[in-house]
Amino acid sequence: MSCPVTCAAWVPRGVAKETPDKVQLDREELKRLISEAKEKLQEATDASDDECHEEAADNAMDVVEASAPEDGDPEETEKLDDDELAEYDLDKYDEEDAGTESLGEALAGLAVYGSNENDPYVTIKDTDQYEHEDFVIKSSDNLVVCGRVDKDHCSLEVHVYNHDEDSFYVHHDLILSAYPLSTEWLNFDPNPDDSTGNYIAVGTMSPVIEVWDLDIVDCLEPVFSLGSKKTKKKKKKGKKSLSKEDNHVGHTDAVLDLSWNKQLRSVLASASADHSVILWDMSTGTPAAELSSHTDKVQTLQFHPFETQTLVSGSYDKSAILYDCRSPQDSRRIWRFSGEVARVTWNHFSPYHFLASTEDGFVYSIDARSDKPVFTLKAHDEEVSGLQLSSQIKGCLVTSSSDKYVKIWDVLGDKPSLVHSRDMKMGILFCAACCPDLPFVYAFGGERQGLRIWDISTISAVNDVFGSRQRLIVAQPSTDAKNSTQQQ
Repeated sequence: MSCPVTCAAWVPRGVAKETPDKVQLDREELKRLISEAKEKLQEATDASDDECHEEAADNAMDVVEASAPEDGDPEETEKLDDDELAEYDLDKYDEEDAGTESLGEALAGLAVYGSNENDPYVTIKDTDQYEHEDFVIKSSDNLVVCGRVDKDHCSLEVHVYNHDEDSFYVHHDLILSAYPLSTEWLNFDPNPDDSTGNYIAVGTMSPVIEVWDLDIVDCLEPVFSLGSKKTKKKKKKGKKSLSKEDNHVGHTDAVLDLSWNKQLRSVLASASADHSVILWDMSTGTPAAELSSHTDKVQTLQFHPFETQTLVSGSYDKSAILYDCRSPQDSRRIWRFSGEVARVTWNHFSPYHFLASTEDGFVYSIDARSDKPVFTLKAHDEEVSGLQLSSQIKGCLVTSSSDKYVKIWDVLGDKPSLVHSRDMKMGILFCAACCPDLPFVYAFGGERQGLRIWDISTISAVNDVFGSRQRLIVAQPSTDAKNSTQQQ
């Protein structure tokens, strides 16, 4: 059975807690969660009552109209029964066979050991030790978080990847309330002590953004949420509704993409199918600004890696918009493309440039100071759903597409050339993400095969082009939000 992976995000090394906490629910907390679940189920049941009644009526009509099978000849049936008894000697089935040994006699020769330590046939004496080793997160481990869609539920899977040990496994998972569409790692902790954390923000088909603590296992709800759903109230006779949305905060439709501001750590940007971009102040859990320049669904967005105020977004309206978030309504620039914009990403090696991909297979390199693209590349036959520059190798671009292929490009000097192409055998590809600590390691999600990790340096053509190229490391933002780029 195929279980699509719709989005993925890496967690840098050394961020996760070595031994994650486990949730212990008290009686009152459990009662509250059960009560909330019952309320949600009751709302869903009330909404679908009419549909269920109609379906039941249709099924009943089908049963009535179906013709009943005719009864067979009793004599023929009796004859068949006699033949079966004779064939299998069923007449003597209940007679005890004197030569059969009792169960006790049959088991008399088996050896029984008091513990696994004494049993020579048990090679793994203590499974608890191995489970504990897998539970502990090492300083050399990366976490990869992905949104997974199963037949009856949606979840966040937290994987552990260790490149040196060649290990990759699911550490734990979190049950989501809606279909996942986007994930974004962040280390902002809303607690007043201004400490750092290990969180993942999730955009879903719901307008509410969920933020989960990755250092807690078995938790049943997010640490905090951004936004609220519209409340539907029944109209009373003789009374007019004063407002369409009572106490509504945030988006009104699905959240398609998220971007965390690494310079101003309390700010998270969200793109939505309601045509808007919202800048959230996570310290208060409220919108700081709403940008409504697009005329269709906003599919993608990303903050600049070094400039706090700069944000770019892409939309179904075939445009990308560059904002100065200090005055977003007045200071913006617009580019138009041949198709709906699927992904945008800043070039962290060239701060004036960003890349945009479209649903008709093109990739555009844009200089923010110019109206025309630096280059236009026909990268795929269908939508370019993944657009990722290597975290450390200048000019190394990896794209994934609905055409099922992943392609590796050399875009150094603004002259793109194809290095390698591969059919991932994962069906339609939905996402791609580059490891922040390992410049050749990428994660991919698609229609099937779960989350796939691929070290592209195992391809000889990749080594020939990028193996000797100088690595540039973008320093991770600290609590004082200082960034620098250093050469290795």
